[in-house]
Amino acid sequence: MRTYLRSYFATLFAGDLAAFGAPPTDEALAGHIRAEQVSLVLGYSFGIMLANACNALVLAVALWQSADWAFALVWAAAVSSAALFFGLQARASRRIAKPQFVSRRTMYRLVRNALALGTAWGVVPVAFFANASSGAQLVITCLCAGMLAGGAFAFSTIPIAAIAFTGPIFIGTAICLGRDGDFIYLLMAVLVLVYGSVLLRGVFLNAFEFRRRIIAQHEAERTVRQDPLTHLPNRVAFNEALNGALNRLSRSGEEFAVLLLDLDRFKEINDRYGHPAGDEFLVQVAARLQRCTRAAEHVARIGGDEFALIMSNLTRPEDALAIAERFVAAFAEPFPIDGFEITGAISLGIVLAPRDGTTSHDLLKHVDIALYRAKKSGSGTICFFEAGDDQSARDRRALQRDLEHAIEADQLFLVYQPFLDIRKGRVTGFEALLRWQHPTRGLIPPTVFIPIAEESGLIHQLGEWVIRRACAMLSRWPDDIRVAVNFSAVQFQNVSILQTIVEALDAANVAPNRLEIEITESMLISKYGSAPAILNGLLELGLTVALDDFGTGFSSLTYLRKLPFSRIKIDQSFIRDMLTQPDCAAIVKSVIGLAQDLQIGVVAEGVETADQLEYLRQTSCDEVQGYLIGRPMSASEISALLDHDPQHSVHAA
Repeated sequence: MRTYLRSYFATLFAGDLAAFGAPPTDEALAGHIRAEQVSLVLGYSFGIMLANACNALVLAVALWQSADWAFALVWAAAVSSAALFFGLQARASRRIAKPQFVSRRTMYRLVRNALALGTAWGVVPVAFFANASSGAQLVITCLCAGMLAGGAFAFSTIPIAAIAFTGPIFIGTAICLGRDGDFIYLLMAVLVLVYGSVLLRGVFLNAFEFRRRIIAQHEAERTVRQDPLTHLPNRVAFNEALNGALNRLSRSGEEFAVLLLDLDRFKEINDRYGHPAGDEFLVQVAARLQRCTRAAEHVARIGGDEFALIMSNLTRPEDALAIAERFVAAFAEPFPIDGFEITGAISLGIVLAPRDGTTSHDLLKHVDIALYRAKKSGSGTICFFEAGDDQSARDRRALQRDLEHAIEADQLFLVYQPFLDIRKGRVTGFEALLRWQHPTRGLIPPTVFIPIAEESGLIHQLGEWVIRRACAMLSRWPDDIRVAVNFSAVQFQNVSILQTIVEALDAANVAPNRLEIEITESMLISKYGSAPAILNGLLELGLTVALDDFGTGFSSLTYLRKLPFSRIKIDQSFIRDMLTQPDCAAIVKSVIGLAQDLQIGVVAEGVETADQLEYLRQTSCDEVQGYLIGRPMSASEISALLDHDPQHSVHAA
């Protein structure tokens, strides 16, 4: 019983109409309703407090000839000062952006202040009416009636505050009228009772209607501002919250942080377990993230696998870091979905306002840069924005702009590294490697510009250029020479890639089996869902497909079983250490034996010594590639080599 009463009174004095029979609401919605109630009260407060001060002065003047004039003067000075103080405070609060959430404690203070002011006016009829002149009594009556009406109007959406303000005035009036015993005063008491009943009924009706309207508005806005899958705020709500935080920053200097989160390997989860499992994963992620935040803060889902949080009222950067670390820790346990335990991870970028920007454009740009650096550093990484990040981002954008014109400016070219058939001792083909000769920066390595091309979508244009150039070069070489072209995961999203290959082969009049497509295992991990159809399409065209860097991932054997490959390439890390590390030697032998059993060709990458070549010959490896066989060479060097030696033999040195 005690617990129930405590809960009831807490609800009552928080201004929640559930205490008067309205349906209960969750704390988030209740806080939003309180915010609207307080905002409305603040809108009236300055005018009403000014009226309180004027009324107090009028009362002091009316009682100037009374025996209680000294007490009245002190009372008037106290009420006027308090009213002006609260009025100016309310006016200052109105200049700050309207809060989206108000705590119960704030409402408690509001009810307490209403009770204090109502009590001050409730003293008036008790203390001054009996000794006042008939004119002063009329003034007291009018002032009390006006304060009752004004209080009911000011707190018309908060019944408990209206009761707290008008209750003492009613009680004071009742004491005053009942003390004399005059029949006329009894009639006045009845009128006051009727008047008060009408006022309070109006307050309750207005409060319930106001609550219903706010809830309906909240529900309507939620459909626009809420992510339908996770029920978190969406990008629209996030942008509004960010603008609100920026307004508070400019008006009151309230600092804040923006955290941007990105799920790692989410596409892999979608492709491996299906989109329904991916949706359930997002729902569980949203729940875990929200549990890590404070009550008034909400994580927003602003993209497919991107989430963001605005951390308001920031006192030190360590507070933002603490929440970020809680986000990372939330992924320590796997997610149970459809009988599977799915492991997830996130990367986070953080910006601090105003340190890292004072506009939404700057903050979002900088937090995206910080997230980019975090993802580059690996799963579970948290990165604050640093000034050097912006310079790196500007460099990437500059390179992207230059890369857009590199093809037209004839800055791109191909070099070719040979494959050697160990048994026949002859060159069987070349791997085409893309290079960029920048006019001012010199030779830019592919490890720098290929990621930029993938991020910007330029990889499709570059890929088509490489295929057409490689096929054109093939037309100049003997018919038994093939060329291998590397594909990235992004290129497999290009639905027209097969048509491009067909056109390039037709234009060069080259047989399809002379063109080989190399893909890496990392590509399969990121785009496994569409890989089988595309790879089968390549094979139907007559191309060969090679799995590059074999053995560096965790599912190589799965891919060999499910996907059609013509050749696998053993990663150079195994070749480099196979003569000194028994485990590497065992892996190399096993892969070669496996390829032979599956009737798949096998190429050893990174062969640099004669001993390595001899070992591979003894283990029956099909082909080798590396600096011992030949470094990447230009098209003219290859033509000279093939013209000089029609048998394509190479003598490794």
